[in-house]
Amino acid sequence: MAKIITFGEIMLRLSPDGTDRFVQTDHLRVIPGGGEANVAVSLANYGHEAYFVSKLPKHEIGQIAVNALRSYGVDMRFVARGGERIGLYYAETGAAMRPSKVIYDRSHSAISEATPADFDFDAIMDGAQWFHWSGITPAISDSAALLVRLACEAAKRHGVTVSVDLNFRKKLWTSEKAISVMRPLMKYVDVCIGNEEDAQMCLGFKPDADVEGGQTDASGYHRIFEQMQKEFGFKYVVSTLRESFSATHNGWKALIYDGYEFYESRRYDIMPIIDRVGGGDSFSGGLIHGLLTKHSQGEALEFAVAASALKHTVSGDFNLVSADEVEALVAGNANGRVQR
Repeated sequence: MAKIITFGEIMLRLSPDGTDRFVQTDHLRVIPGGGEANVAVSLANYGHEAYFVSKLPKHEIGQIAVNALRSYGVDMRFVARGGERIGLYYAETGAAMRPSKVIYDRSHSAISEATPADFDFDAIMDGAQWFHWSGITPAISDSAALLVRLACEAAKRHGVTVSVDLNFRKKLWTSEKAISVMRPLMKYVDVCIGNEEDAQMCLGFKPDADVEGGQTDASGYHRIFEQMQKEFGFKYVVSTLRESFSATHNGWKALIYDGYEFYESRRYDIMPIIDRVGGGDSFSGGLIHGLLTKHSQGEALEFAVAASALKHTVSGDFNLVSADEVEALVAGNANGRVQR
């Protein structure tokens, strides 16, 4: 299996039980999670040598995050220790027509104030096959954006494949700022992952599809994929296509383009959703595994879509499923019968 590096912020998620609202709870569960950390857990579960790179405080609250990832087999040796705090976010799980809600408390986190002196990216990328980051990381601070660029440059020096999940977050930055930072970083990227909003808000591309109206005809994405591939030279352009009927009922499929052919995945009808936080990250983890181990882009995409569909049934940020469980769903075993 491959040595895979992910770089970004891990936070502590504070959530009421079940679908309780913030204002009615008297306690909150602590759940570690964050974009690239979630991807690392998925890849470790699939048997890869997965590394998560970040900066966390030396105190016990920072150690919670370190221990959580280590418990699932993620290598944390390149995590810098220092800074004052770990980022927090509060997540309220929606139901039916009430959407889920996220409130961030991540300003001045250790990774947002990290400097190039905290990381030896050449040592980190040595012997690696893949490097993954998301648009959340450069959004948290200008210094974090610099670190992403330095990591990408090191990855290219070492011949490492680079993937990005565009992951636009309007609570972190404006579209104008995102475009100014993200577009120059695309020259390092081999595999670009994102949905219709990400492509528009981070790169300035808009698909011909009414996603808000539930129209996710993949043909509406063909022209934009071709334009993105032509402009940035991506080896693969990939988008998830989510139909959001309610907080607990989604349609889920994806599309991939390798510069020659488009492939649209099987569609999953997910109901009820247990927890959709981390759904996109589980897709990225599944796609990386698929592109490293499968014979075709279609097989890779089917693995990724099935993996992320399963994640919607798992509480917390991490996708705690094995490759065998994903393969069983890809093969059509979706009846949910007890495995004895």
